[in-house]
Amino acid sequence: MNVASPETWSVTAEPVDHAASKSLLHDYLDELISRYHGRPAEEAEIAQEAGDSADLRDGRGTFLIARAGGTPVGCAGIRWLEPHVGELTRVYVSRPARRGGAGRRLIGAAEEAARQHGVRRMLLNTRKDLHEALALYTGLGYRPTAPYGDDPYAEVWLSKDLA
Repeated sequence: MNVASPETWSVTAEPVDHAASKSLLHDYLDELISRYHGRPAEEAEIAQEAGDSADLRDGRGTFLIARAGGTPVGCAGIRWLEPHVGELTRVYVSRPARRGGAGRRLIGAAEEAARQHGVRRMLLNTRKDLHEALALYTGLGYRPTAPYGDDPYAEVWLSKDLA
């Protein structure tokens, strides 16, 4: 896979039920579940966690796909929580595309999409064992915030002012 510089990537909003979206979400969940349990994820577990992604449809959020040379290499979702507040979710970059600014490029595109929607504050949550994600988020200016939501796997809550 050619994963040239992330600056040359295209990042576009796509339906969360698009084939490329489903494939990226599958890979994202496969990695999360495998890391959490310390074993390969089972397809039934992935399907259960995937659900129908209703939180990113019908005006409740948006889903972005990053492409390198037309090949889907990453994704990020943004939920619209309340006026001027969004939540960054499902951030994923495929292994071949990592370690070159891909995550920064994708999150930057997500933040810009959120600003265009009127979001002034972005929230996110993650797990403590996702060290790479935590380093990325804090490096991009996300800071600890009060816990929110009901995600049973959330262990760290962060926010960033986008205004």
